[in-house]
Amino acid sequence: MSAPAAAILGCAGPHLTEGERRFFRDADPWGFILFARNCESAGQTAALVADLRAAVGRDAPVLIDQEGGRVARLSSDAARAWAPPLEAVARAGDRAAEMLRLRYRIIAHELAALGIDVNCAPLADTATPATHPVLRNRCYGAAPGAVAARARAVAGGLLAGGVLPVLKHIPGHGRATADSHRALPRVEAPLADLRLADFAPFAALADLPLGMTAHVVFAALDDRPATISPAVIRLIREELGFGGLLMTDDISMQALSGGLGARTAAAIAAGCDVTLHCNGDADEMAAVVAAAGSLTPAAEARAAVALARRGAAEPVDIAALQAKHDALLIGAHDG
Repeated sequence: MSAPAAAILGCAGPHLTEGERRFFRDADPWGFILFARNCESAGQTAALVADLRAAVGRDAPVLIDQEGGRVARLSSDAARAWAPPLEAVARAGDRAAEMLRLRYRIIAHELAALGIDVNCAPLADTATPATHPVLRNRCYGAAPGAVAARARAVAGGLLAGGVLPVLKHIPGHGRATADSHRALPRVEAPLADLRLADFAPFAALADLPLGMTAHVVFAALDDRPATISPAVIRLIREELGFGGLLMTDDISMQALSGGLGARTAAAIAAGCDVTLHCNGDADEMAAVVAAAGSLTPAAEARAAVALARRGAAEPVDIAALQAKHDALLIGAHDG
């Protein structure tokens, strides 16, 4: 059997069209990603997840950005609403890691109920006063050690619930002062400073199964964005020690230039394992799949290791977890 395409793709709406079914059957992407446009209700979302897997005839991973806070894709009948992470950790104080572990164990329970088995969290980006607002309140703190501990707790909560975490945005998006959805951020900090702050949490979490790149230029390393920079990908692998499956951030974001095929080819050539394409546009997906090719043997091996970590959720009393989570916030706030 040939390896899947080195791509993670979205679909256009809440239900697969016949054209999408045929395309996914033939393209055979490694996985899929859902957005709010795909998630109208719990029952509909669960049916869509099943249909996506049926289209490729295997238990393909299905991803979502359900960070808790501003970035949340599921409908209100499928998931709780949460305060932004940076606000919540400020309230929880020295209990922030435990609060986040509980939060993401609950989120994992909600995702698993729909058949979604990968969540694009934790963020290990270190916040600064200048971090762009599109990212800042999604972060877990401004001290690298605390960020690493809290991100570890997020990953632990997800894994305990049978959901794989995606470490993002490697090797660090916190110094970016531009929104990479719309423009290319450029970081001019010296490499020594980056190692001490931005890169350190990612090195501490290098054992996680899946990771996502940052569309950010680190001038100390390369004039190309990290996603398409062999130098940065080499640092991620060799210096930071990340051994998991490495996906791009959304390849259609405006931080990158050129056609979708050229972007994809550059990312794969730089050392990314899989290209992530999110908007469900049929022509763009065709270009991405054609340029991505199949998973390389090394990427296929990393994918197998990652997917082997999908497991059954540990039994849990969700109402009790919610009460403990809320008590951590209230106690810290009142104290």
